[in-house]
Amino acid sequence: MTKKLNIALLFGGNSSEHDVSKRSAHNIYDALDKDKYNVSLFMFTKDGILLGNSASQRIFNGDDEDQVVQEEYQKMDLNQPLAPIMALNEMKTVDLFFPVIHGNLGEDGTVQGLFKLLKKPYVGSNIAASAMAFDKDLTKKILTEAGIRNTPYVVVTPENRADYPWAKVEEKIGDLAFVKPAKQGSSVGIHKVTNAEEYEKALDDAFKYDYKILVEQGIDHPQEVEISILGNEHPVASKLGAVRVPEGDSFYNYENKFVDASGVVFELPVKLPEYLTEEITSMALKAYKVLGMKGMARIDFLVDSNNVPYLGEPNTLPGFTNISLYPQMWEVSGIGYSDLIDRLIQLGLEEFDRNSKIKYDFRKLGEEKVGTKKYNED
Repeated sequence: MTKKLNIALLFGGNSSEHDVSKRSAHNIYDALDKDKYNVSLFMFTKDGILLGNSASQRIFNGDDEDQVVQEEYQKMDLNQPLAPIMALNEMKTVDLFFPVIHGNLGEDGTVQGLFKLLKKPYVGSNIAASAMAFDKDLTKKILTEAGIRNTPYVVVTPENRADYPWAKVEEKIGDLAFVKPAKQGSSVGIHKVTNAEEYEKALDDAFKYDYKILVEQGIDHPQEVEISILGNEHPVASKLGAVRVPEGDSFYNYENKFVDASGVVFELPVKLPEYLTEEITSMALKAYKVLGMKGMARIDFLVDSNNVPYLGEPNTLPGFTNISLYPQMWEVSGIGYSDLIDRLIQLGLEEFDRNSKIKYDFRKLGEEKVGTKKYNED
């Protein structure tokens, strides 16, 4: 009988996507074959403190999160430097970490650095790829350098805000723009703006979530198309999916993504001209490789009225909620939910094994020998 793998499923986090992560974790937990895996749960609180399996299970099963967290905090010495991750001591053997932490901590490279220090395999992209893909500004710079079409933008910070009044932004990118925190997900802090008043209010709100804000050229009534990618060195792409928001909604925002998606139409797979499907697929696979992503990603596109696609953003730990398109696009492409989870775990193990073959040369320096120092007069 094959030995069961010990999987540590991490969820939650101190980001605006905390509750989204909890929903995703439920679906992944249910899809994990318990004949193959022993699964332990570890939830990061909204303060970024990791709870152990017992407390995480209680929250997972419906106990009041705030109450459980306070009970656990009373047992901890939160002044200890390692308090945020002490709960990992509960799990003596970890074969693989499965992070389901959307946004901050999970997609910005933070937990990936922890996994590397612990010398353990994990699902998803590495530190550098996660950090680059999470920062919309860095992503767009890399995409542009690689010749992958994306929308023009400017970056506004608290320091240069006065240099970018609406009149200047309008001159550079047009009279329809989207204001976005550079390092947030799930449409948090994003605003559609068409005038100076909307623009200033949008910046005020966006600065609550980040100190680097993208003001991106808008596309009038775009078609929102998404694609799922799976793999390491040789990634494959799913069929495409489309998101159609209610006529009265400005764009696919947090409310119609997670709060009330009853008016949203998901077309799976979406029927597009063959050349457009091929172009989006090619752009997505190229972006996945140039950003160095591994394991999985959902990549979002906007298609204008002339069928010109623009790469919006990649998501290295996409949602696995009931309305999330990443697993649904694989479902219509012939890979079921449990099989998808198995593949992601296998990809994580393979990537760890591949990286373990990298050699490091540790050379003794011996006695230090320095050259003659010559100081010149001013």
